[in-house]
This record gives sequence, C-alpha cells and structure tokens, in this order.
Amino acid sequence: MALNDRTHAGPVLVLVDHRDGVVAGPTLELLTVARSLGRVHALWRGAAPDGRAIRSLGEYGAEVVHHIAAVDPDAELSAVLAHDLVDVAESGAVSTVLLSSTAQHKEAAARAAFVLGSGLVVDAVGVRHEQDARVEATVHAFAATWAVRIDVGHPRAVITLRPGAVAPDAVQEALFPEVRPRRPENSVDLRGVRVLERIAHPSSYGPDLASARVVVAGGRGTDGDFSALRELAVALGGAVGSTRVATDEGWIGTETQIGQTGVAVAPALYIGAGISGAVHHRSGMQSAGTIVAINTDPEAPIFELADFGVVGDLFTVLPQLTAELRRLRT
Repeated sequence: MALNDRTHAGPVLVLVDHRDGVVAGPTLELLTVARSLGRVHALWRGAAPDGRAIRSLGEYGAEVVHHIAAVDPDAELSAVLAHDLVDVAESGAVSTVLLSSTAQHKEAAARAAFVLGSGLVVDAVGVRHEQDARVEATVHAFAATWAVRIDVGHPRAVITLRPGAVAPDAVQEALFPEVRPRRPENSVDLRGVRVLERIAHPSSYGPDLASARVVVAGGRGTDGDFSALRELAVALGGAVGSTRVATDEGWIGTETQIGQTGVAVAPALYIGAGISGAVHHRSGMQSAGTIVAINTDPEAPIFELADFGVVGDLFTVLPQLTAELRRLRT
C-alpha cells in the first residue's frame, strides 16, 4: 500500500506489553481500539510467546503477531524499541502504531514518528476513525478541563494511549494469529548509549499504578502515615498513589506520584484521601471513572470533581470502609 494521502486505511500495529509471558491489561485496551481502526498486527518483543499468550492476543482481534527475540542486551532502550517499531511498520505498510503511555514508550514513539515522518499524539484518551478513514485522537489539556480532538494530517500516525482510558473488549469469535519471526539489524550507532548495569527499583505498593483499575491516593492529610490507605488498597486489589507534597516530604516513593510531573492514571475507581485537589494533581487523575474524595475541609477543590464526597478524617473513614468491605466478603 502506498502511503501517499491523509487516510489511515492500512493495518494497525500494537506494541504488546507482557510480564512473565502474560499479556498486560493496557495491551488488551490497545487491541480493542485497534480493531475499530483496521486489521490488527501486534509486535511481541522478547522470548517467544507461548500458546496462552497467542490465544489472548487472538481473543482481542490480533491477526498477525510479529515476534522479535530479545537477542540484544540493550533491547529495552527506547532507540532500539523505536527501531523495531519502524522496521515492522514499514514492512507491513502499517498506517497507525499504538503504544501504551509510559515514559519509555512515549520516547520511543517520538523517535519512531520522526523516522516514519508520521503524526505523533501522546497521552490520548481516545482514538477513532473519521468517515474518510483519517485517524482522530482525543487528549485532555489544561489540567484535563478541556478535551481536544486531534486530526492526524499525515499518512501515518503514532499514538500512545493512557492505560485505563478504554475498557478492553474481546471479539465474539477468537482469531488464530499468524506468528511472523523478525530479526532487524540494530547497529551500535543506533543506541547512542549502552546499558552498563541494571539495579532493581522497589516497585510501588500493589499493582502497577498506571494501569491499576483501583487507585487509593493520599496527600498532605496523611501526615506521612499511609497505612490506612495501603489496607484499603489491599481490600480493593488496587494500587497506592500520592501527591507531590507526599513524595517531596519523603513519606512515600516518587514512583507513586500522580499528576503533571508524575503518573497519569485513569482507573475505574479513584479514592483520594487527605488530598486538597491542586490543579497539578487533578490533571493526572481526572480521567478516572468514579472519583471518591475524603477530606476534613468541605471547601477542598477536589470535591468539585468528586462523584462521592466524604467530609471527615481519613484515619476514621478509611478503616471503617476497609472493615465493611472485609465484612461483606466474608
């Protein structure tokens, strides 16, 4: 297919995130979006996917799985990832590339878009085809007070989608994807840097914050004590988040920070305890499905966007909520 117009009618390439061989939740969301745009191809990097992983990709509409083995010790570098994306996109005349919005993926997306000469959209909360087959992405701007629709005017589009922005939806009849091994040539000049060593960083409490379906976040009102939040997060199977104040004070790790300078989340349920609702924090959580706010100040700005608000002390409210959840489950 010659990509010489503004339409995006070719296959859609989805970068697969996987942990221990299991397809990550945000990838299922990307596949759901991709099906609405065209034929779905997936890029799997690392050890070969097993039958379970292939079935999972087929259940969400992937027709072709491009497999690139992790033979390169620097394969995790964004430049190498971008090179792999470009290699597969050009080989299959791909019109749209979809990635989950992480720091590494956004850097790789920018590199790939530059090489492909494509349009680039990061942190999208929605992607769709217009009637003339052009791709339109929706992003939140000005602390999520505006929804901006972006019409991609290039024949290719590279888009990163915020985890949790779309509900994953399997196809009615699962497909059986064709697996195509690939081995692109990566040169030393491609990297610019080389990985010398890797040091494991303590993970944030609970599941991955960016893709968690439930987030329990705390701010200045915790006064450094996140124990009640952690207990509630365990009861709900969610992740613990925080505001910049909490991380600046050293009360909790910076990997839990939500907001303009932290992680953007869009869980089904967000519970903010002891959080005033400053604009830089709100910009990172306003896309949540349901927002619950707990604060002793009835005038706190967070109550303006909360679906449910509780005026009270979090150290009283959260333990009662956790106890009630446990009671209902027994």
